[in-house]
Parts: sequence; structure tokens; C-alpha cells
Amino acid sequence: MSFQKIHMKNVGQTIRAKRESMGLLLRQVAAYLDIDQAILSKIERNERKPNKEIIIKLAEILEFDKEELLVQFLSEKIAYEIVDEECASEVLKAAEEKVKYMKSNFIKS
Repeated sequence: MSFQKIHMKNVGQTIRAKRESMGLLLRQVAAYLDIDQAILSKIERNERKPNKEIIIKLAEILEFDKEELLVQFLSEKIAYEIVDEECASEVLKAAEEKVKYMKSNFIKS
């Protein structure tokens, strides 16, 4: 799945489409994640937000590129937070600069 295509859908739609294309049942994936299938159903319908741990496990079971799914998840999380702000684009630019600064000054690999 291309990077752009994956971002046109919300995370839940992406997960559902992949699960169904693999022929996996909701209950099978929910059991792997150790969550109730109703919770997974709500995630797929965008009625509940997954956490990062669930996204990583979903990437594994649904054979997603982990980084692509995480990018979609995190970018969607940020987008929902700032979507109603007139200065959303400026916020994203400032955040990108802050991340660069933080990585170069605080995080030593």
C-alpha cells in the first residue's frame, strides 16, 4: 500500500481494509491483541483511538510496515488535536523545528 493511499484513510479504515483483505476475523485479531472484539470494532469505525502499543501489534499481525502505520497513527493524532486551529500549518512547522532541536540537543543515541 502506498504511503499516500494509507494516509487518505483514517487508521481504523486502514486496519479494517487490511484485516479483511487478509481474511482475518475481528475476533482473531482482537484475540491476538488481547482486547475485546468490540474495542477493535470501535477502533476500526474510528469511534475509539488505539494506543501506540496496539498500533505496533497491529502492524505485526497485519503485516504493515511498522513505521508507516505509526506515522499514520501519530499524524492523525496530531491532526485531530489542531484541525480547528487557524494556525495549524504554523503549529506543524514549529513542532518540526522543535523536534529537530530536541533530537540534536537532548537525545544521544
